[in-house]
Amino acid sequence: MSTRKDFIRQSAILGAGSLLLPSTTFSAPQINPLSTMDNSNQSSQWADGTRLVISISMQFEAGGEPEIGFDSPFPSNLEKGYTDLPAKTWFQYGYKQGIPRLLDLWDKYNIKVTSHMIGEAVRHSPELAREIVKRGHEAAAHGLNWTPQYNLSYEEEKKFIQQGVAIIKEVTGKTTVGYNCNWLRRSKNTLPILQELGFTYHIDDLSRDEPFLIPVKGKNFAVVPYTLRCNDIQLLEGRYFSSQQFGEQLRLEFDQLYEEGAKYRRQMSISTHDRISGTPAQVRVLDQFLAYAAKQPGVKFMRKDEIAKMAFQDKTTLIDSDYR
Repeated sequence: MSTRKDFIRQSAILGAGSLLLPSTTFSAPQINPLSTMDNSNQSSQWADGTRLVISISMQFEAGGEPEIGFDSPFPSNLEKGYTDLPAKTWFQYGYKQGIPRLLDLWDKYNIKVTSHMIGEAVRHSPELAREIVKRGHEAAAHGLNWTPQYNLSYEEEKKFIQQGVAIIKEVTGKTTVGYNCNWLRRSKNTLPILQELGFTYHIDDLSRDEPFLIPVKGKNFAVVPYTLRCNDIQLLEGRYFSSQQFGEQLRLEFDQLYEEGAKYRRQMSISTHDRISGTPAQVRVLDQFLAYAAKQPGVKFMRKDEIAKMAFQDKTTLIDSDYR
């Protein structure tokens, strides 16, 4: 079965070449990208005058991983029937150190993020889930456990989503309105199920740099795009590039989107995982980026449920009627 590690190896080989160059080799493009874009496929600026919206995900997964077949920095060469004990401690870092450290970072900048929570992870660490909500962050759904759902029947997938949602509700008291599939892989039934269950948005989409609406079962449904470019999952093993180079990626992404935000509606997505971005070096790099971004005029940090709400309220939000 293909894992995150397989994907990372493949994508990193293609992309690591440029990331491994010294930072001094980076330079701004010599053309104005705004002049080459298809204007009919771009919305106007944010209605409230915001220059760039930044949306941060804090994935709460540690404690919800399966006993076997999960991704970790360790090679999967154990004999059958044995538990990978050091790999388990790698996951434990996520709820013992990672999320608490990230929560303090968000507090430092008064930033509210969206935490996509695996149901079993919440059941394992209920006090931590409640602390996330207590500090003003969004509790969003991420499935019952690390089981793919794209191959389930309609009723099986519906039950899988409901079970994860029920745990989050029981522990935090919050009803989730946003959803993230395991590795973004949804089925043809996922969106109709989410609409039926009262969700208002999903994030399993990489097609735009702004939120948009799609018709699902006769009603509009919001898409708040996710990211692989600014996603710390690429640092799973720390083999292909460093936290410092990840920080450079964030800064380059920000600068380009901020420039485009003078004319078009733009959203920057950043994805952090409990056991990866909660490490000391990664938090330091995120701290540096947030200090830089927060100083720029017109930058707003928002939870994904807030972005979805804005998309519904703004009559100029793009509607993709041909969404697949």
